[in-house]
Amino acid sequence: MNTTYTISIFTEDIIGLLSRVTIIFTRRHINIESITASESEMKGIYRYTIVVTVSEEQVNKLVKQIEKQVEVLKAFYHISSEIISREIALYKVSSEALKENELFTRIVNENHAKILSIAPEYIVIEKTGDEREIKHLFNDLEKFGMLEFVRSGKVAITKPMKTLNTFLKEVENNSKTVIKHFNK
Repeated sequence: MNTTYTISIFTEDIIGLLSRVTIIFTRRHINIESITASESEMKGIYRYTIVVTVSEEQVNKLVKQIEKQVEVLKAFYHISSEIISREIALYKVSSEALKENELFTRIVNENHAKILSIAPEYIVIEKTGDEREIKHLFNDLEKFGMLEFVRSGKVAITKPMKTLNTFLKEVENNSKTVIKHFNK
């Protein structure tokens, strides 16, 4: 059974690494539903957040293959209940929406969105939320004449308290133990 997984990949900042990582998905004919890249909480460490819908066996294989990349420090995968996530979306609708100002304003307010810009031809609205909330606002605004729509990839933080820093310290301690044992 396929499930939606959010994969967090922690890497060094190396040109071309994202391309090598995405090839792992392409070779397995797995569609990436969302992808973001950013700095992490640790200086010099970057984080890719990738969302896929696959079986647990497939996500396990993906993570193991990703971790074989030299510059990848660690990769984790989580189901939706183990993360807190958000996306951001921008909607450009026709300024004709202002003719129905009360309805338009109510829709924006009820969806906890905000108006970023009003121009003679268009209005730009911003919404932060989950995929369902972003689609809901899209459907509500569509009747006003959707001119453009764009949404980011998912950004996510895990609920489990084990951080990358903790993991790296464990690896360092294990390495020291192995070296001590090897030198005996």
